[in-house]
Amino acid sequence: MNTVVHSTAHPTRSHASARDDFAVVGGGLCGRLVAWLLAGAGHRVALYDRGDAAGTQSAAWVAAAMLAPLAEAASAELLITELGAASLERWPGLIAELPEPVFFQRNGTLVVWHAGDRAEAPLFERRLRANAPSALFQSGFVKLSGAQVAAAEPSLGTRFPQGWLLPNEGQLDNRQVLTALAAGLVERNVDIHWNTIIDTPPDAHFVIDCRGLGGKPAWPALRGIRGEVARVHAPGIGLTRPVRLLHPRYPLYIAPKQDDLYVIGATEVEGEDMSPMTVRSALELLSAAFAVHPGFGEARILELNSQCRPTLPDHRPAIVWDGARTLRVNGLYRHGYMIAPEVADSARALAEALLGGAITDSDSFDDWRRQARWSALLRCEHAAPVL
Repeated sequence: MNTVVHSTAHPTRSHASARDDFAVVGGGLCGRLVAWLLAGAGHRVALYDRGDAAGTQSAAWVAAAMLAPLAEAASAELLITELGAASLERWPGLIAELPEPVFFQRNGTLVVWHAGDRAEAPLFERRLRANAPSALFQSGFVKLSGAQVAAAEPSLGTRFPQGWLLPNEGQLDNRQVLTALAAGLVERNVDIHWNTIIDTPPDAHFVIDCRGLGGKPAWPALRGIRGEVARVHAPGIGLTRPVRLLHPRYPLYIAPKQDDLYVIGATEVEGEDMSPMTVRSALELLSAAFAVHPGFGEARILELNSQCRPTLPDHRPAIVWDGARTLRVNGLYRHGYMIAPEVADSARALAEALLGGAITDSDSFDDWRRQARWSALLRCEHAAPVL
């Protein structure tokens, strides 16, 4: 971590002689949540980010923000789906505390497939049964006939002979969350430094590194997984919930937001390529969306965007204490909005335990970790693994 500060922002509170309890470095979704939670608990917190208050340089800016732990069980392990289910329950309370409105919907997810891709359906169902908590699956998986698909989502008509409704899932507006959290940091008197490059650790009792791929020099195992999304304006289609289209090559999601805005995504590419979306990806996304509903043929393309999500080798998030004064929170991968509340709160709890003296060495860290709800996320660089 490096400081020399080049800042075009103004701190939200004046510097005082008292040292900050925590300096959060990295102001994407997770960094904002961690700083906001700690400030809400009464701590002196500073936040530093090389980007702007809107979050346009963060992976969180390019996201569909679907809160879909059961649907994600098709490719994610049990720990991720459990984090997602717990975080989904937390989002309404968090949003209610923010000073600006955030679009939040819990209307479920509709999963459909074309007749030619029907072989994908039993594979998807088997993965869900294997990876999702049994209670989540049993209460949240409804098989639909073609007529029931049309009744659940009338704008799709009779295009799909079968489908599944996952009624307990939700979504929110990612950019509204980032804006509301920025306002919440101001409201909670966090000392904010946007547009600031960090070259040496800030002066605080503890530093919490939430820089995503920017933290790679301190965490070489991190790598980027590129994701690409289209944002379109499509009046008249009227989808009432996210729709997932099963396909052997590019399973697609379409997430309807406010004011006829739709976020369309599917692609995952290994590598830290931050260049614009490829023509192939754009064609696949938009053609698949058109196949779900021909009305997308008249949609207006607002953005074709790409970004790289920070990922660890096991695709799990991790919260690591270095044994001194630094915590690192990273590796949320493609599940950022889905799991961020529980990951951020776990980081908050560990940070408070360190500040309060409950943890002083690797042994006390291990003792504390064994009592933590998400012990699998927590590591000390000198601690033994949890048994």
